[in-house]
Amino acid sequence: MWTETKHGLYKQFVFADFHHAWAFMEQASAIINRLDHHPRWQNEWNVVEFWLTTQAASRQITDKDWELAKELDSLAEGDKEKVAETLTEESAAKYTEVQMYADGGSRGNPGPSASGFVVLDMSGKVLHEEGVYLGVTTNNQAEYQALKFGLECALKKFGARNVHVYMDSLLVINQMKKIFKVRNRDLWPVHDAINQLVTKFEKVSFDHVPRELNKLADAEVNKCLDATANASAEAAN
Repeated sequence: MWTETKHGLYKQFVFADFHHAWAFMEQASAIINRLDHHPRWQNEWNVVEFWLTTQAASRQITDKDWELAKELDSLAEGDKEKVAETLTEESAAKYTEVQMYADGGSRGNPGPSASGFVVLDMSGKVLHEEGVYLGVTTNNQAEYQALKFGLECALKKFGARNVHVYMDSLLVINQMKKIFKVRNRDLWPVHDAINQLVTKFEKVSFDHVPRELNKLADAEVNKCLDATANASAEAAN
């Protein structure tokens, strides 16, 4: 979903890996040249960001920006279909070992919350990324739900037997490693459910990472919360 900001019409595209992001940028360049409408954009690994404004209209958002946005969306959707086809073929062989990054966030704590997770193969290729809106809950609930959703995906979608879990929540990691006790009764049900999930794998490791190394999962959380907030604002208007 494109968002109108003070810097222009903004959207972040996240791809399976740098190869897909680069291919998208090459094709996007052709569209940009054809429309003769040149945006501000940047790339970091598998993420491509755009800010669209029209210079001739004093950097305001015009129909030309929305036209380019529509074409970029169509281009990105085509890439996702190609990635999905590739994953379908690869998933038939199953991934015995994967990495999973998970994150949760609450704007208010408690407040509007979402969980995000990303499953990668052992080479770092993104296999699946997803954000889930949870409604009003706490940050710790969102963190735990992200872990649960990610493990379920690794098990059911990819048939993984070994999972390396990475989160920036030191509380969740230490509770899963039984270093800390789970004292909050509200977390007991999801904690128990995750422990049951863990028994379905041969091995699950839990490691804490700094927030800057958990950007992909964090991006899924914020995309989900931003989309919900924008939809609510539009409905209010």
